[in-house]
Amino acid sequence: MSYKVEPLPDSFAGLGEGPHWDVARQSLYYVDLEAGSLLRFDYAQNKVYKAKIEGETLAGFVLPVEGRPQEFAVGCGRRVVIVNWDGVSTTATVVRTLFEVQPLMDKNRLNDAKADPRGRFFGGTMRYIGDEFEFRHGELYRWEAGGQASVIKGDVGISNGLAWDVKAKKFYYIDTTDYEVKSYDYDFDTGVATNPKVIFNLRKNSPKDHLLPDGLTIDTEGNLYVATFNGATIFKVNPNTGKILLEIKFPTKQITSAAFGGPNLDILYVTTAAKFDQPAPAGTTYKVTGLNATGYPGVNLKV
Repeated sequence: MSYKVEPLPDSFAGLGEGPHWDVARQSLYYVDLEAGSLLRFDYAQNKVYKAKIEGETLAGFVLPVEGRPQEFAVGCGRRVVIVNWDGVSTTATVVRTLFEVQPLMDKNRLNDAKADPRGRFFGGTMRYIGDEFEFRHGELYRWEAGGQASVIKGDVGISNGLAWDVKAKKFYYIDTTDYEVKSYDYDFDTGVATNPKVIFNLRKNSPKDHLLPDGLTIDTEGNLYVATFNGATIFKVNPNTGKILLEIKFPTKQITSAAFGGPNLDILYVTTAAKFDQPAPAGTTYKVTGLNATGYPGVNLKV
């Protein structure tokens, strides 16, 4: 298979994360996490728009709000806030706080989050001051409109990639500090995940060589795409066998996440980071074509 990796124009984010394909606007939304910024790649214009969230220093994810075109749920610190952005302006404004988690854990922040296929919030926290591998003080949460955030899983180091397979009735989850991808049986009516099972292990012979799984997406055949923060690679994995079907290579090391998009949902958009003095083109956002696979669009959050 001959795939092609190409950079998006002016797409830099120091810690790019949370790619979300919005079908209605034919746009890829993502964040520059430690800059507190939102970005939108407009497919038709082949152009990236960027906005700083006023008064915020962190933006862990961006999820369009169902039925409210200029509102987005964004993870700012340990708060999930509603932000108003027209997708073009250079600033975005916090409208209100939807909910807050771990209010006393000031060394923690929200990390990756998505809406499940029914529009429920799933996302988690990590320690961002100190060693997140030593202090497993993160948690994974579920929230739905009208309710409170509930803890799905404790003892989390770095809450990261999330994906669902409606046909297989599965939920997939990554805690980076476990060096693995877990599958859960998932009840789409209740939002309850049970029966965790390791389906892909990224440990190597020596701990210093362990690959760090980060973001996650899934294609329509049920294969997973696992980004590696220290591996310059996205692994396409069959979750039933744990077999690597394809290694997608990038010209930079810190691959953070991926999402399918484009008019036919057959382009894999990939965010990267430029942490710890990584040289250019670190932090570039990429598109991968020629994968002969299609994915699912991002799901709006119901509030």
